[in-house]
Amino acid sequence: MANLNAPSGLAPVMNMYTSTYNGQTRRYFIPSTDTNAYAIGDPVATLTGAGDTLGVSAVTLATAGASNALRGVITAMGGLAEGGPGGDLANLSLMAIPATKTKGYYVNVVDDPMVVFEVQEWGGASFTAFTAADVGKGCNLKSGANNGQISGWVLDTTAASSTSSTRQVRLLGLARRGDNVFGQFAKWLVLLNQHELKAATVGV
Repeated sequence: MANLNAPSGLAPVMNMYTSTYNGQTRRYFIPSTDTNAYAIGDPVATLTGAGDTLGVSAVTLATAGASNALRGVITAMGGLAEGGPGGDLANLSLMAIPATKTKGYYVNVVDDPMVVFEVQEWGGASFTAFTAADVGKGCNLKSGANNGQISGWVLDTTAASSTSSTRQVRLLGLARRGDNVFGQFAKWLVLLNQHELKAATVGV
C-alpha cells in the first residue's frame, strides 16, 4: 500500500526517555518586522538579540540544511499578547501567521531537546527513499510552504543519510502503524540533532 502524501511539518509524539509527551511548551515572540509565514509544525530558531518588551525571546523560521540549529517546533500560534488567548480576536479564522505582518505574534514552541517528532519524507523529483539501513543516521530538513493551516516542512531525501553530527535530525525509525511503510512519503520518528540547547551527536 502506498504511503499517503500529507506533509504536516514536525509533530511531537513522545519523549525520548519517558515515552510520554506531556504537551509542555514555551511562549516565544515573532516580531512584526519578520517576513516569514508560519504554521503549526514549522521549526524555528532563536532570533539573536531580539525579544518583546516583556523579555520574551524572539524566534524566526529555521533554515533547512546541515549545521543550522533549531530552537524547537511550533505547536500553537496566533496570540497577540503574552499570556493571552492563542488567537487573533480580530481574525478568528486565522490558522497561519502571514509573511506580511502588521503586528507581532506569540507562538507556543516545543523546545525540549529530548522530544521525538514525526515527520514525512519528501517525495518530489530526485528523491531517494530512506530504508532500514538509514535508521540511526542523520538527515536534514527541507522547507515547504504551509497550506494555510499546517506546515509543509519534510525530511530532505535528495541527499543520502549520514553519520555526520552536522545533520539536523536523527532518524529513529518509521512511525509504526499499518498505513506507513518504507518508501515515498514515509513517516519517520526523529530527534532534533542540531538543537540550540544540546550538543549534536554523530549517527550510527
